[in-house]
Amino acid sequence: MADPATYRPKAGEVPTSPGVYRFRDEHGRVIYVGKAKNLRQRLANYFQDVAHLHERTQRMVTTAASVEWTVVGTEVEALALEFTWIQQYDPRFNVKYRDDKSYPYLAVTLGEEVPRAQVMRGAKRKGTRYFGPYGHAWAIRETLDLLLRVFPIRTCSAGVYKRAGQSGRPCLLGYIDKCSAPCVGRISVEDHRALVLDFCDFMAGDTAKFERRLTKRMQEAAAEMEYEQAARLRDDIEALRRATEKNAVVLGDATDADVFALVGDELEAAVQVFHVRGGRIRGQRGWVVEKVEDISDAELVEHLLQQVYGSAEETEGAEARDAVPREVLVPVLPPDLDQVGAWLSGLRGARVDVRVPQRGDKKELAATVRKNAEHALMLHRTRRAGDLTTRSQALREIQEALDLESAPLRIECYDISHTQGTYQSASMVVFEDGLPRKSEYRSFSIRGADGDGARDDTEAMHEVITRRFRRYLADRLRSNDVEISAGDDGEDDPAGTLPGGEVAADAPQEKGRFAYPPSLVVVDGGPPQVAAAKRAMEELGITDVALCGLAKRLEEVWVPGEEYPVILQRSSEGLYLLQRVRDEAHRFAITQHRRRRSKGMTASVLDDVPGLGPARKKMLLTHFGSLKRLRAASVEEIASVRGMGDKTAQAVVAALNA
Repeated sequence: MADPATYRPKAGEVPTSPGVYRFRDEHGRVIYVGKAKNLRQRLANYFQDVAHLHERTQRMVTTAASVEWTVVGTEVEALALEFTWIQQYDPRFNVKYRDDKSYPYLAVTLGEEVPRAQVMRGAKRKGTRYFGPYGHAWAIRETLDLLLRVFPIRTCSAGVYKRAGQSGRPCLLGYIDKCSAPCVGRISVEDHRALVLDFCDFMAGDTAKFERRLTKRMQEAAAEMEYEQAARLRDDIEALRRATEKNAVVLGDATDADVFALVGDELEAAVQVFHVRGGRIRGQRGWVVEKVEDISDAELVEHLLQQVYGSAEETEGAEARDAVPREVLVPVLPPDLDQVGAWLSGLRGARVDVRVPQRGDKKELAATVRKNAEHALMLHRTRRAGDLTTRSQALREIQEALDLESAPLRIECYDISHTQGTYQSASMVVFEDGLPRKSEYRSFSIRGADGDGARDDTEAMHEVITRRFRRYLADRLRSNDVEISAGDDGEDDPAGTLPGGEVAADAPQEKGRFAYPPSLVVVDGGPPQVAAAKRAMEELGITDVALCGLAKRLEEVWVPGEEYPVILQRSSEGLYLLQRVRDEAHRFAITQHRRRRSKGMTASVLDDVPGLGPARKKMLLTHFGSLKRLRAASVEEIASVRGMGDKTAQAVVAALNA
């Protein structure tokens, strides 16, 4: 653990302006991001007597090895930059929002030439308008199916749309009048987009306009004795009403508001929000928040508003107004209410009121949202009872079994996969705090000493460990690691760092993925694989990373240089975690191996033609449409393709007819 006094900046170096600050650990990784009205006063709070700090703040400042800051013009700018950096760096000591991306939305891809309505999950994409979120995907499909009677817009995939255009025949929805079939020209692209915009207006809450329009057309058709058309319009009106009734009316004054509720304790909290548009609940969303930092309910509300509305900075017009409503009803006002209100108003392009409901229907709705939050927290605790405790216990058991100085918070596991020595692949999986961190998984193609692959698994393991830690050393040097730049040898500070710890907001300071060393390396195998990995690390001078192997047959844990294995109890949480890590590495290695093998088995006969690279091969196949047609072509026909010459064309014909 580091002493905060070793990296405390001088008081005179820290400005009194608004800004955002970052704490980094000894490896340069950002572990905490915060904002401040006055950077000097705020940072001074972290460097008081450690015993007076909150337990989680103590852990953060003793894990950190440096602090840096960026000065901005206003507190609103600090709010926006803090959100951007939290999204970018995912600091381990900032509030964690779980289950945010599991909710389905009804998405309309307005960025495409022919927009499409579909169910979409995950991160929001630019040029797409979202409605929801919904509790279940089937609820979106049911609503969409009703509305396609009135708004027959495209819902098919790109492949289906392209095939329909090529064949001149629409899909089934086009035949049953639930798609206007722009693919075959039944409607122009411009008219289809107008239909899509009407659909978006209806979903945004402007429902009465369309019902009045259809009612007028129905009455006109009946007056002209076009009774079949009038009956169809009557059914369309009924479909609109049924789609509208699926969202309960909660407020009678056509209110646009987001209603938040928060329930929890000092360790975690459940958050719920109801999205009310046009007086109706258009969507519901929820998170379980792990309070990894010392934070009050008011500060948590501020972070929550950043999480919910931060992505609205990339939207504009009607989409931004729909994303940020006129009213934001919260259980507790954020500490910087004026700045939060100004930020939200800037996103919406109009005034946004952030307040606590005091009476009437809005207060009753807030109570309902709170009940949902209470239920969500109870369900979360029931499902994950003891989960945090279990992971901590597992890491502690591994620490004790392997006699480590501290718990292995970052574990990397390696496995080798091949088919009788061919298509040799290796995997590297990463677990942090007992959970997989898939964004840092890596795969390796084994080369071997002569370029044809390794002789056996031990040579393959030696190569993988060597390549991984060689990259670690190179990345550490390239990024001016703390161990190098913080000494007394007169080295410069890292790029982008200004005197006194101040950094530019856009300074490119993040290090390579391999620049972070693991606490523990696990290899899939017994003493031979462990010895090979140990030899590779010693050759590179890596002596501060623990190593072990997990043998499949008896689940024995092998430590370098030991004659006998370490035996963990079968019911041990530590053994269970090591098994999960090993099995995940095995799964990932097999996946990469199969991908390489499939690619190798589909190699073309054109691969061996001298002078014919990937671009020319693609051009030939695009021009002729298939290998069969290319085989039937003459030298002159092949030579007429752009980029091809007579000599290469003759080589292609010779290869195809060999």
